[in-house]
Amino acid sequence: MKHLILPLALVSASPAFAAGGPFFSLRNTDFVVLLGFLVFVGILLWAKAPAKIAGMLDARAEQIKAELAEAKALREEARALLSSYEKKQKEVQEQSERIVAAAKEEALAAAKQAKDDLKVSIARRLAAAEDQIASAEASALRQVRERAVAVAVAAAADVLAKQASAETAAASIDDAIAQVEAKLH
Repeated sequence: MKHLILPLALVSASPAFAAGGPFFSLRNTDFVVLLGFLVFVGILLWAKAPAKIAGMLDARAEQIKAELAEAKALREEARALLSSYEKKQKEVQEQSERIVAAAKEEALAAAKQAKDDLKVSIARRLAAAEDQIASAEASALRQVRERAVAVAVAAAADVLAKQASAETAAASIDDAIAQVEAKLH
């Protein structure tokens, strides 16, 4: 029935009915065109073209479904990758913040240690300077005493030389010899 509806619709809608004259004649171009069309449609049906076209369309639909499924899978994979990269980025950010905080703490500790070391160094240098000053003072006092003794001895020698005569000098020498003998024996 379906095969007859199409040709009847074409025949009933053709302008040949309006023109008059025999429609079923080979001289009528409309009839010849209708016959050619029916032969063409018959050849297409005999060659099973609609089934092949439907098969091609079904295959294309399956291919499109497969591509859509692949696209969905790729999208999910991309989301998973994006999620993992965001997680890694967050971890790296936290790690860098921890590293910066640790570096700041180390810098503060190093600064404090340097300050303490500087205080110790200054105290040590101050103590060394005080020791040098005390040593210099002692050396200066010793030199002053030695000089004072030398001056006193020289002054005493001058005084004794002025006061001493040959007799007193001989007596002094004899006394000194006697003292040395007494200490040695």
